[in-house]
Amino acid sequence: MSWSNWSGSVASTAAVVRPKDEAELAALVRVATTVRAVGAGHSFMPLCASEGQIVSLEDMAGTMVVAPDRMTARIPAGWSIKRLTAALWAEGLALANQGDVNPQSLAGAMATGTHGTGRDLGNLATFARGFRLVGADGEPRWCDATTEPDLFQSQRLSLGLFGIATEIDCAVVPAYHLEERIEKRPWGEVRERFDELVEQQRHVEFWLFPHADFAILKTLEPCVPCEPPTSTSDIEETTFRRLLDVGAFVPALIPSLQRIMMKTNMNGGRRGPAHAIFPSDRTIRFEEMEYELPRAKGLAALDEVVGWIRRKRLPVAFPFEFRVVAGDDIWLSPMNAGPVAAISMHQYARMPWQGLFAEAEAIFRAHGGRPHWAKRHTLSRDDVDLLYPMAERYRAVRRTVDPTGKFLNQHMRELFS
Repeated sequence: MSWSNWSGSVASTAAVVRPKDEAELAALVRVATTVRAVGAGHSFMPLCASEGQIVSLEDMAGTMVVAPDRMTARIPAGWSIKRLTAALWAEGLALANQGDVNPQSLAGAMATGTHGTGRDLGNLATFARGFRLVGADGEPRWCDATTEPDLFQSQRLSLGLFGIATEIDCAVVPAYHLEERIEKRPWGEVRERFDELVEQQRHVEFWLFPHADFAILKTLEPCVPCEPPTSTSDIEETTFRRLLDVGAFVPALIPSLQRIMMKTNMNGGRRGPAHAIFPSDRTIRFEEMEYELPRAKGLAALDEVVGWIRRKRLPVAFPFEFRVVAGDDIWLSPMNAGPVAAISMHQYARMPWQGLFAEAEAIFRAHGGRPHWAKRHTLSRDDVDLLYPMAERYRAVRRTVDPTGKFLNQHMRELFS
């Protein structure tokens, strides 16, 4: 059967296979010419497209094993974050952070550096403590900080290049509850106070419609234990969907529609177990580009891109999302040079996005930005080398473990062959 990603913009006619256990997976990999692993398809770049086979681990057997010290858990790599966090909660445990959706597989989220928001909280790849991989030869192997450390360092943010993970040793924390607050505030106030809010709140982010003068501020803070929330989303989508459909039909109306929407009451909130509060339903299809910029340059970059959109009255239908992420030491992580401001630019899937993203990308790059690997970008091989000093060492590890390029596809070949 054919495969396509969540937004429908990336498709492949490669066969999708669903092994039931590691032995079946190993046999498939052993005879494959080319193979890519897929999770929930939330990558907007062609990371999972394949000229040969696409492997989904969704049906693989496996159980979670919590370490005696309760600081890590051995987790089936194909489990969705939703399934994983429910299983952790039943054990009195949680992930230290999550993004705002949870269908992605744990392996896919780590492999692309997916993240939430929080001054002291890194992307999900920073939670990895070890991996069991089925390699290009079909043989399973283990890597961690002391066993094959170069492979481990590469695999932490792997882009699927070093094997197919079947188990991940993942850092966990004691279970906790969160209180979510959503507030509409003047954009000038949010911009002026954002750095202060980052220091005060465990999690803080905002959404800014480029043609409106108010921002939607979201904070999450630990709270006393309470029942799960009745709502599964932070913001109701019905009205927004209607305005998007009008804007797609008459793009010139988008600036006015955004200002009208921001006159409505946006305040709200939820309380409950952390794994129930982090994610929200996202049913409206969109395309996305995200750039990670040095923290000190994030707001200036946002000012410039919003100013460009306003001057030209460009039909950017979605709000920008602005988050913060801690720095790390992962070779191919956009956060490895220090803490970042993450700016996500979305466009309604029914509307053109290519030209808008290309011009905005130039602005983000000029401010020192590096893209999220799974979101739209136009990096070349030379760009990768310029932005990532460890890129060639990363490629050397790939050549060692996969000399024939079994885990490459066209996109990966252009950047990492």
